[in-house]
Amino acid sequence: MSPQLSIVRDDVRALAAYHVPDASGLVKLDAMENPYTLPPELQQQLGERLGALALNRYPVPSYASLKAAIRNTMRIPAGFDVILGNGSDELITIVSTACAKPGAKVLAPVPGFVMYAMSAQLAGLDFIGVPLRADFSLDLDAMLAAIRAQRPAITYLAYPNNPTGNLFDLEAMLAIIHEVGDTGLVVVDEAYQPFAGTSFLPRLPEYPNVVLMRTVSKLGLAGIRLGYLSAASALLAEFDKVRPPYNVNVLSEAAAQFVLEHADVLDVQAEAICVERAKLAEALTALPGVEAFPSAANFILLRIHHAGLSGAEVFERLLQRKVLVKNVGKMHPLLANCLRVTVSTPQENAVFLAALQSSLMS
Repeated sequence: MSPQLSIVRDDVRALAAYHVPDASGLVKLDAMENPYTLPPELQQQLGERLGALALNRYPVPSYASLKAAIRNTMRIPAGFDVILGNGSDELITIVSTACAKPGAKVLAPVPGFVMYAMSAQLAGLDFIGVPLRADFSLDLDAMLAAIRAQRPAITYLAYPNNPTGNLFDLEAMLAIIHEVGDTGLVVVDEAYQPFAGTSFLPRLPEYPNVVLMRTVSKLGLAGIRLGYLSAASALLAEFDKVRPPYNVNVLSEAAAQFVLEHADVLDVQAEAICVERAKLAEALTALPGVEAFPSAANFILLRIHHAGLSGAEVFERLLQRKVLVKNVGKMHPLLANCLRVTVSTPQENAVFLAALQSSLMS
């Protein structure tokens, strides 16, 4: 090892970088993206707006106009503001950094979003994962016991959860929020809210220890990398001290504001995805050797029960057929032989189903 590398933290050198596979030439169903683009007339209007931007100037760091648009369009409760991040990942980093006192801990159900644990580690926080039940529901007794024993500074609850796709029981979530009390924060991560049919947002004012986080990535704007976070004003003020001053660039800011002016288009797209989700789930359930789990997100988790054929082998066979899904089987023992597939257009869903049927044949 070179002397320069020895300067880097040991735990960082032991990490593997977050891997994003090359999807060139593939039907890309691995990243929970909205498959629909803006209508051509809106694309043209957006291009004109972006072309008129002063790219030689820094963004206005308050982002007041975009934040107002988010508050209005997303129905943020009265009296609550938002802070913006370069996707949910940066918001998670902001919360971790702000709460990284010596000995502080982060707790979350597992399997869950990998960035909860990674961000905790990079901020010097201990991460405690509490396994879900076999049906991917919260193990409430285990969660409450872990909170009492560990007193985490941050507890994450994804609603719906990734990669399982299910909504946690609301009463169980409330029990966790009450148990955390004044000793920590509960981050409710609603990245997939457009497809869930429910939200914790209206209850945010009831719980001063809750932070609610969302992203516009799954809504159809993955390319601009924009997330937003809402909480009590005193908390937002502290988080804002950690946020880099120009963390959202002017192109992303303008694109987000433009699309929010046409949010009805995104709502129609989300509704179409939900319709396709039901069709895809029904088709998967009809396949022998495939178990499809209920989903409130824009993806479906499935398990391969095929004799003599593992989930990893099916993943590779799909790849050979130019279809890219996510092999989540190595993430956690509860996900053995599981694949996660994004719900896409009727055409791409049909391609995936045909490739899966072919891949399951011996």
